[in-house]
Amino acid sequence: MNPTYPHPLRTERSAALFPKAAEVIPAGVNSTARARFSGWEPYPLFVDRGSGAHLFDVDDNRYIDYLLGLGPMLLGHRPPRVTAAVVKVITERGTVFALPTADEARLAHKIIAAVPSVEQVRLCNTGTEAVIYALRLARTFTGRKKIIRFEGMYHGFGDGVYWSKHPNLDEAGPDERPVPVPQGPGLPAALADQLIILPWNSIPALRAAIEREGDNIAAVLTEAVMCNTGCILPEPGYLEAMRELTAAHGILLIYDEVITGFRLHLAGAQGRYGIRPDLSVFAKGLGGGFPVAALGGRRDIMALAADGTVSIAGTYTANTIAVAAALAALEELSAPGMYEQLNRRCEHLYAGLEQLFRDARVPAHVVGVGPVMQVWFANRPIRNYRDAHRYASHAIFRQWWEGMIRRGILFHPHAFENLFVSFAHSDDDVAATLEAARGSIADLKADA
Repeated sequence: MNPTYPHPLRTERSAALFPKAAEVIPAGVNSTARARFSGWEPYPLFVDRGSGAHLFDVDDNRYIDYLLGLGPMLLGHRPPRVTAAVVKVITERGTVFALPTADEARLAHKIIAAVPSVEQVRLCNTGTEAVIYALRLARTFTGRKKIIRFEGMYHGFGDGVYWSKHPNLDEAGPDERPVPVPQGPGLPAALADQLIILPWNSIPALRAAIEREGDNIAAVLTEAVMCNTGCILPEPGYLEAMRELTAAHGILLIYDEVITGFRLHLAGAQGRYGIRPDLSVFAKGLGGGFPVAALGGRRDIMALAADGTVSIAGTYTANTIAVAAALAALEELSAPGMYEQLNRRCEHLYAGLEQLFRDARVPAHVVGVGPVMQVWFANRPIRNYRDAHRYASHAIFRQWWEGMIRRGILFHPHAFENLFVSFAHSDDDVAATLEAARGSIADLKADA
């Protein structure tokens, strides 16, 4: 199968722009997730503009957008209050001072008020930075070196964690005791000795690793919902067992809430599931579409940054644009009823998709929590990365994606990414999405 767009003439300007971009930009794009080899075959769409829940490409095709910049556009494109706040701070005050502003403490208070586990917080520029600093704090606080992380998760591109994201199973070891696999070349092999890779959703594997090496383990680094291999939910009791096991052995629990933070709940996934981690990392949902991240947690751990024992630095950290955007975004997200309305809309979308697949007798599982979801084309539920690798059909997903994009519904073409719903999506958008899905599912049946 040679993937292509169903009607290439609809995207001929994107087709013309791509080879010109590739002459001066490796792969023609500035992030792996936008590249041809990540699913954007035969070329990525070039964007002209976004507005609310809609995106327009350079050929002026309009899409209902479930890509949402891979997550940051939680409030939709160009949310008016966030945009106005950023314009105001740039025009009236400036951007980077290398000195604090009073707004930084205002933002810290808002984050602490929203997330009960956070007693102190430092701003960062990206989720990758925040994860690197969180691990540095954990190793210093515990005096231990090893980190547990889970196969199929992504915690940024730092050398110490860019392992076993989507490994080849021929290299990855046994199901219950995986071995670290670098995500690509250039990662020092010695770093593998500091990692313990585990399967997601296996309490026995986690317990065995902690019993075996607990005195050497500084932290467990995890998402509360696996959002970097599609959407895989924690099984009942799994997150609670993880919290109990880490606490009993003096291991810090670090939640990577780059995707789930402020998205599943004002307090993130930890608020939705009622778990209190020791440290948390936030990013995409925090800034209303602007680049900002945060690292926060227990006061006694964060105190290591107070005297510079652990350096948390950054020229652009807490720049006025990031702070103004986050303040405005949290004002929006704190409004009464926001999440209830969003969850109702998402539940309608997920239930509608499930019914369409069921009626058509297409083996598919719609998995979602709040405004994060994915469709798994598989004959069984997907509970971890190896299930996704072995049992989910990427070929059918590609057919589904092509049918949806032809009908004006945009999301990432790779089955290991997510569909994101924003606060800007309307009931009409959901109805139009379900109607497009009806036609796309009919296409799947016709091609079967």
